[in-house]
Amino acid sequence: MNAPYVPPGSGWPGDPATPDTPVAHDAGDVRRLAADAPSLGELVARQSVCRACPRLVEWREKVAVERRRAFADQEYWGRPVPSWGAPDPRVLIVGLAPAAHGGNRTGRIFTGDRSGEWLFASLHRVGLAAAPTSTHAADGQRLLGTRVVAPVRCAPPANKPTPSERATCAPWLVRELEYISGSIRSIVVLGGYGWQALWPALKEAGYVMPTPRAKFGHGAEVELKAPDGGAALLIGCYHPSQQNTFTGRVTEPMLDTVFTRARTYADLPEPDAL
Repeated sequence: MNAPYVPPGSGWPGDPATPDTPVAHDAGDVRRLAADAPSLGELVARQSVCRACPRLVEWREKVAVERRRAFADQEYWGRPVPSWGAPDPRVLIVGLAPAAHGGNRTGRIFTGDRSGEWLFASLHRVGLAAAPTSTHAADGQRLLGTRVVAPVRCAPPANKPTPSERATCAPWLVRELEYISGSIRSIVVLGGYGWQALWPALKEAGYVMPTPRAKFGHGAEVELKAPDGGAALLIGCYHPSQQNTFTGRVTEPMLDTVFTRARTYADLPEPDAL
């Protein structure tokens, strides 16, 4: 029988954890381990070994053992998928949750699935990623002045985490925002779920939020006051899911327009200047 997950510190490319990384087993552990993480690197490591949500742990490990036929010969990550990218990003991208056979397989968010194909192609075209594809954790891809996070770190059944699971995972996101808020100038949120999950996290991390809460929409913009007193632009973007891309609800120009706006507001170089 295949192992249900990659042991921390066993040599998987980009694994932030070690066998000594503390493991959260419930919501209280998540709050404590997030709050006292002494660095961004240690926070990410702790995210990657969390076992606080029994339903999500069971599902992600079940998928990692049973596997999709197309990936039957591959080892699956099978752990929470940590955030990834620049440690001092000017652009932050907020997704939903890892895909069962994408990030849950590769160990890197938006890597190895159709949504990632669309996302990274666009990021490369506008100058926020070094390459147009993201296929596995050792492919050499780099995000340029950009970081990707997800409000829920484990692949959920039917792509739908419960409100309780989202609440349990939230302290990881809040603490990460506290670490990186000083550099962030643009935040792109992919989909309405991410929009809903991000607002309370931003408020808890010290951002000044307008009231009432702005509605999600593709291209919707909200200017926030960051904890350091600077401005940050929140931008809504339809999620590049297969359903949206197949039906034409999301097109390449639509994604490029949003990410160009984010790059420009964040004062990052244009592609031909890299």
